[in-house]
Amino acid sequence: MVKVGGAAPGFSLPSTAGGKQSLEDLRGGKVVLYFYPRDSTPGCTTEACDFRDSMARLKRRGVTVLGVSKDSLESHDKFRGKYTLPFDLLTDADNKVATRYGAFGDKLMYGKQVRGTIRSTFLIDEQGRVEAIWSPVRVKGHVDAVLDVLAGAVGTVAKKAKKAPVKKAPAKKAARPKKTSSAKTRVSRRRA
Repeated sequence: MVKVGGAAPGFSLPSTAGGKQSLEDLRGGKVVLYFYPRDSTPGCTTEACDFRDSMARLKRRGVTVLGVSKDSLESHDKFRGKYTLPFDLLTDADNKVATRYGAFGDKLMYGKQVRGTIRSTFLIDEQGRVEAIWSPVRVKGHVDAVLDVLAGAVGTVAKKAKKAPVKKAPAKKAARPKKTSSAKTRVSRRRA
């Protein structure tokens, strides 16, 4: 299983850029590698368009975005063209790379247990180490969460984070006068 701080599994996959894209070729720059179930489905389209709409901010951080699914290059080309996606899509036809990343396996879909792609994103640093993981991804606000980590606003483990409860400082107690040896202590008891 891929862990934050560990080496990202290598890959060499067919790319919409032509030829194959390997992780090794991207060494020296940050990579956002995201796995999604299928081209042109509602959630996958929203996620891809969110990355598209944030490309200027991602590029300012020196990030390469790559989307990965088992769809064919022909399907990827249509998807990219229809939504003007400015990043490459990779084909993982047998889900071997997704499996190595833990982005393929058992999941719940409409309340039923199925086997398939688990929507997941991995931020990989310049040395090929995993900097952050989001899995499973909730599409709404996901790209902003990635940008927050890139900006250093959030810790490196980016799984579903729970808000830490706000702790209030205890109220200060009123200072009691110091007892002196000459002071008398009075004890009063109520009679029942």
